[in-house]
Amino acid sequence: MSENRIPAGFGVTAETTAPTALDVHVLSQQLGRKVRDVAEIPARCVCGNPLVAATAPRLSNGSPFPTVFYLAHPVITAAVSRFEAEGVMYEMTDRLEDDAELAAAYQAAHENYLAERDRIRREAGIDEVPEIEGVSAGGMPTRVKCLHAVLGHTLSVGRGVNPFGDETLDLIRDYWTPEQCACDPAWRESFEAEEA
Repeated sequence: MSENRIPAGFGVTAETTAPTALDVHVLSQQLGRKVRDVAEIPARCVCGNPLVAATAPRLSNGSPFPTVFYLAHPVITAAVSRFEAEGVMYEMTDRLEDDAELAAAYQAAHENYLAERDRIRREAGIDEVPEIEGVSAGGMPTRVKCLHAVLGHTLSVGRGVNPFGDETLDLIRDYWTPEQCACDPAWRESFEAEEA
């Protein structure tokens, strides 16, 4: 991580963004598959478990991967999926056409996403990834396609950057908030059992 960068993601400090073997294990448990190419842990639960994985923009198999901030926690993803099923993304997208200030803020969120992905790329020592140049995630900057992506962005960079990520965090407050732990103890216990 850049020496001068102060992480703004939920529950992280400069000392806790580097992924550990435990983090990779917990992420794999959360997603139900082995994770790869995790460059950072940009957001953590109050208990210390990862909430979001920052993935390198080019995977080790050579594939480009535009979604740098991957929302991993199953309780959060399930909560967000409820609102996606209700079509909240379409209402958000409609507001972009009518609200120039909101559209400008979402454009700035898109630019922040690209800058963060480029920072992670450089810190990981990866060459530029022209296949995804100018492409962020979640439909930015012209529509809201994926609430998981915009919330992953907010959790990773803090409130005040992605307006729709902030709104999504507010929407799911009855299911999860950053102040509560909803982790399965088995995620860590299975790592400890493997290490024993």
